[in-house]
Amino acid sequence: MPRNDDERLDETTVLLPAKEPKPMTPLPKLQIGILLLVQLAEPITSQCIYPFINQLVSELDITGGDERKVGYYAGLIESVFFLTEAMFVLQWSRISDYIGRKPVLLTGMAGLCVSMICFGLSRTFLHLILSRCLVGALNGNIGVMKSMMGELTDSTNMAQGFSLMPVVWSAGSTLGPMIGGQLAKPHDRWPNVFTARIWSQYPYLLPCAVSSAFSAFTFVIVSVFLKETVQRRQIKKKSVRILVQAEEDPLLREESLENPATLRSLMVRPVLLSVANYGTLCLLDIAYRAIQPLFLSTPIALGGLGFTPATIGLVLGIYGLMNGSLQAMFFARVVRRWGPKRVFMAGMACFVPLFGMFPVINALARANGVTGIVWAAIVLQLAISVLMDMSFGCSFMFVTTSAPNRRSLGATNGVAQVVAALLRAAGPAPATSLFALSLEHNWLGGGAVYAVLMLLSCLLWLVALPLPYESWSKDW
Repeated sequence: MPRNDDERLDETTVLLPAKEPKPMTPLPKLQIGILLLVQLAEPITSQCIYPFINQLVSELDITGGDERKVGYYAGLIESVFFLTEAMFVLQWSRISDYIGRKPVLLTGMAGLCVSMICFGLSRTFLHLILSRCLVGALNGNIGVMKSMMGELTDSTNMAQGFSLMPVVWSAGSTLGPMIGGQLAKPHDRWPNVFTARIWSQYPYLLPCAVSSAFSAFTFVIVSVFLKETVQRRQIKKKSVRILVQAEEDPLLREESLENPATLRSLMVRPVLLSVANYGTLCLLDIAYRAIQPLFLSTPIALGGLGFTPATIGLVLGIYGLMNGSLQAMFFARVVRRWGPKRVFMAGMACFVPLFGMFPVINALARANGVTGIVWAAIVLQLAISVLMDMSFGCSFMFVTTSAPNRRSLGATNGVAQVVAALLRAAGPAPATSLFALSLEHNWLGGGAVYAVLMLLSCLLWLVALPLPYESWSKDW
């Protein structure tokens, strides 16, 4: 039956009802800029360890000198963050629906700051694990940031707003590996500058301390300048004033004061389908991200390229520059031209050539060493990964617009982050372990891991078929 214009929204009404086309609303630049600064700290702190994590595992003698087992332990260190995040992120996201987004973001930034210092000072495998558990438990920022982006944008500028998130993530993905690769072992690289004993005793403390300092700086900016976006129930007089101020939008007038949705009410088809696709994307992406530095650091004879941490940081930095610039220039245009579903499915299809190129690159290196042809193949693989990364912006749009109402954005994104964190926790260890097993037992010439991941990519691509071609509307 047709709905009246003044019909009250219930918890299964979608966030952005279909309306007549209207001019694009300008983005609130200052607030979104601060929000993106928070996001920038995430990849800087998480990815600065990637260029040296495999070397760190080897130097701590965790593997007993067997280089083929590095992948097992590196994968566990990378996975434990997502496992602990999955245990707490939903609680942080739901809390933000009640107490506001800003306190949760500040807690997450403090967690990033402290945990990175702990990681840099770790000298045992247990301490490395505990430091990653700490940041996972305290960090609820990912879901809260997406909720705030949904609250700071509307249907006319949402694609533009969410297109900035992959750009900032790419910038962090550039800075993080560069910090980790270039600042690792400062006592060896600049012995006349870093003369104190601490730099030789803790050779990876400097990159961790630099990323921690950035988180501390962001903490100060957020605490001073970021404005809260959640309108909580206050006294009746204030509620009336909010209603009067929101008269220009009757839908938001009622949503602004209603209670957040219950978890059970979120179990509807748009939310479940959007979260499922976001989860499959995260699973394949984390498997690729875990294998990439392992492949780059593994000797050529064992199936990799034998790069140093500095070279690995350079490769990952090149990817970040490519991804950030291309996402900024083309993502919003591409989504407007082809729609989020087509872009998402095209990006998911990119995982097949991404995994397939690893054995090809190694074969080229085995034949003639790391020549220009090998570097050209590496750049091609990075370019394909840029196309894949456009899927994230599309998945953010699907998850956000599937929310029953604006007050349930935190819970909806929290559910999405729980699924993503669980799958990201499950991704690195099996992927890197299969990488190690493939080499150890010479399965398919050491390339069995890539065959399995290519087959999995084809199967998970089918999950996106039921998605709507545009973001969710009220008529689903």
